Amino acid sequence: MLQQVNGQETSSLPYGNDPLSKDLQVFLGSDFQLAELDDLTKVNPVTPATVLKCLQERYQVDVFYTNAGCTLVALNPFKPVPYLYCPELMRDYHTTPQLQKLKPHIFTVGEQSYRNVKSLLEPVDQSIIVSGESGAGKTWTSRCLMKFYATVANSSASQETHKTVERIEKRVLDSNPVMEAFGNACTLRNSNSSRFGKYIQLQLNRAQQMTGASVQTYLLEKTRVAYQAPLERNFHIFYQITKGASSSERLEWHLPEGATFHWLPNSERTLEEDCFEVTKDAMLHLGIDHSTQNNIFKILSGLLHLGNIHFDDSEDESQVCQPQEDAKCFVTTTASLLRIPKEELLETLRVRTITAGKQQQVFRKPCCRADCETRRDCLAKVTYARLFDWLVSVINGSICAEPSTWTTFIGLLDVYGFECFPNNNLEQLCINYANEKLQQHFVAHYLRAQQEEYAAEGLEWSFISYQDNQSCLDLIEGSPVSIFSLINEECRLNRPSNATQLQTRIESTLSSNASLSRNKFSKDTNFIIAHYAGPVQYQIEGMVEKNKDPVPPELTRLLQHSQDSLLQKLFPSQEKEPNDLSGQSRAPVVTVVSKFKSSLEQLMQVLHSTTPHYIRCIKPNSHGHAQRFQAEEVLSQLEACGIVETVHISAAGFPIRVSFQSFLERYDLLRKSHPPQPRPSSRLPSSSPTKEHSGQQATPEKDTVLHALIRDILLTLPPTAATVRDHPEAMLAPRPVHCGRTKVFMTDSVLELLEHCRMQILNKCARCIQFCWRRHQRRKLEKQRWAATLLQAVTRSWLTRKRIQRLHAAATSIKHAWRKWRAKMDSLVFTELDDVEENCFAKVPCSPLSTTLPWPPRETIQLWPLGLVLSNAPAGVIGMRRNLSLQACLQIPCHSSTYKVEATQCDQAGITSIRALPQGSIRFHCKKSPLLYANISPEPQNYDITGFNQILLDRHRLIPV
Repeated sequence: MLQQVNGQETSSLPYGNDPLSKDLQVFLGSDFQLAELDDLTKVNPVTPATVLKCLQERYQVDVFYTNAGCTLVALNPFKPVPYLYCPELMRDYHTTPQLQKLKPHIFTVGEQSYRNVKSLLEPVDQSIIVSGESGAGKTWTSRCLMKFYATVANSSASQETHKTVERIEKRVLDSNPVMEAFGNACTLRNSNSSRFGKYIQLQLNRAQQMTGASVQTYLLEKTRVAYQAPLERNFHIFYQITKGASSSERLEWHLPEGATFHWLPNSERTLEEDCFEVTKDAMLHLGIDHSTQNNIFKILSGLLHLGNIHFDDSEDESQVCQPQEDAKCFVTTTASLLRIPKEELLETLRVRTITAGKQQQVFRKPCCRADCETRRDCLAKVTYARLFDWLVSVINGSICAEPSTWTTFIGLLDVYGFECFPNNNLEQLCINYANEKLQQHFVAHYLRAQQEEYAAEGLEWSFISYQDNQSCLDLIEGSPVSIFSLINEECRLNRPSNATQLQTRIESTLSSNASLSRNKFSKDTNFIIAHYAGPVQYQIEGMVEKNKDPVPPELTRLLQHSQDSLLQKLFPSQEKEPNDLSGQSRAPVVTVVSKFKSSLEQLMQVLHSTTPHYIRCIKPNSHGHAQRFQAEEVLSQLEACGIVETVHISAAGFPIRVSFQSFLERYDLLRKSHPPQPRPSSRLPSSSPTKEHSGQQATPEKDTVLHALIRDILLTLPPTAATVRDHPEAMLAPRPVHCGRTKVFMTDSVLELLEHCRMQILNKCARCIQFCWRRHQRRKLEKQRWAATLLQAVTRSWLTRKRIQRLHAAATSIKHAWRKWRAKMDSLVFTELDDVEENCFAKVPCSPLSTTLPWPPRETIQLWPLGLVLSNAPAGVIGMRRNLSLQACLQIPCHSSTYKVEATQCDQAGITSIRALPQGSIRFHCKKSPLLYANISPEPQNYDITGFNQILLDRHRLIPV
């Protein structure tokens, strides 16, 4: 019964006659603001009605994410909310020191898994499991998480690796539109429903930078290529090429405007995913060039034309079916696009080849109309499946990194949601089986395993009941007999499949399982499985044929003979045909169920080896309308995935479980940095040590020491973290940390506080190391400077001493040479003057009155040192007499009567020698010598003489008498 609540369409809650039960009335009477409860563990009491009411109130104020213990509940808004996924918000969640202070978001789950990788808590690898019904928003959530990790890895990259990380980020994000275009389709419940499962591994190196990614796919619904349910559509890529191709591309691909294709229903609908240019650009960035893209789109166009080939019934069984008149042109177009011979295409579709007998005789049998169309559909399905697998391999080759370049990974699991259609067959059975496996993983990992571990570790715990789907899994995949085993057995039997016989075998063999039933009022053969999300009725007709998935060998040979380069890669000629005989034994048949079950088991092994994080996507209404909350439908989803039980266990349990050894190895530095102080011993209860630890038999003494060390570590935490310091009444509150027999159990808040204290100590130690290192470097530099200064001083002293010694030696040598030269010149002058006086005046007599003095030879005058001449000049003579005396000393001839020379000579033989010193002011011009100390006179005189290298006499004009 529907009713209006605050303008929203809802339903009365199925709890008594009153729409609001007693628990809900108590909850609504409290002081809590429902829209502000970020965690459902704060709801009291925890009932389906209170949880539902809290989610509804938050949804009405556009709050779509709520914590439910270890799980994040995500309500699909069914409208664009860009501010919730902007890069600025991603950086805020990445850089915040405490995630719990921010509002719940899918970025909280992404950042928590990223920090777990950095903290290296076992297991290091992380997995995010996004589950929910079809249309709940799983694909959008996975896409936003990939953008978040790409942004985080790009922000932590250095300048050198920024371009590499940006390129990897671009390729990883470009894989989304390609995978969605080729693997998603519009269904009754979702306009962008994933028709395959995928597990994306984001590969990180030691610096937590994204180095690559890999994609693993599961069970593509290739049947959709040839069959679409009413009001549903084919894969997005077919609509993209028909709507987004240019005129030249339409001409090349034979896609005229307004063309009608049988395999392209509801083409008039326009979806956001019908964006051809985005797909082409993404394929180009992934390394698929324009030529290869053109081949891909030609093959897809050929499949569309192949779907328009219909046949008429043959008149006789021995005659082949002829194509309808309007289908002949499509046969030609298909053969041209796929580049295969037209006659060979028709022959393969209409004639079946049978090999029988020991002689391997080949028989050719014409097919009826239904068989011709079945072979046509099989040709399209196998071609599209091979093309999809090739695209996945190309994407992995483009984004996958070498194993040596990455150490950890974060996995994103996005599988098809739980489905229940009017007609459900093998595809829906496999899809719902995958959802059952994921639900069982959640139940086994969280609801059951944690409670059993609490009891084993000695915690005071009362078990909380939950919905276990193990019986449903036993019905589907159990051993020795299950639905899958019976279907596979029908495929191995060499007989035509019989739906009624298979139904009888299922009912008779598995009737003891409570999850199995049958709709007795239906005319079709069926069976009903009670899944965790509700009962689903499956039609048995055609299930065995789909499980066989037969591909006639002539169809494979036909595609191997194609001249198209891409089809030659998809169908290599050396490929061994699955139905070929090898000797006398037939190869075992690999069914669809067997392959899917094997791949799903491998996925579960990966999930069990990682730390899981759960995001439960909830669909508020089945019509995809914004701001519409259908309480009855939401409640069924909450009960199916066990949200209420999860909230119960999360509120009373400990999501973080760390072994003693790992805890001590990681947090022992807290105890070493803070000396423990006595605290109340009752604060950290522990159990009796009876378990084994680290592969050794536990002893009371060893466990006592371990408990004491762990207690000392926890005592170093601030009072707000589960410590009881001076308030005994705090002991009554639930303890967020518990020391078990072999593990330490704690809540997220305690773990976050431990990590915060550990980071502070590490930062302090890092700063101390930096200070010590800088001090060491500074001291080392000062020592080097002092040593360099000392060496420079010693070297300069030695060089100066050597230089002074050389200068002294040079000065001494100069003085010695000067004195020697002066003495030699003095002796030569005296000798030459004496010889001139004797010889010249003896040979040339002069009268006493004569003023003309005999002029000595020029050579003799040049040898006279000027200093000796000046030193022998007459003393006390000034004026005219001084000039005449100087002229007489220099023996300058006086041929003119203008000048008169007076000589103080007693005898008439003339002046024999002049030894008078020059009187008066005599100015000398001295040229500065380039030699050191050349301007310093070794023997300073009374008169002003500044040099002895070169002395020039300033000759004054003789004063006329």
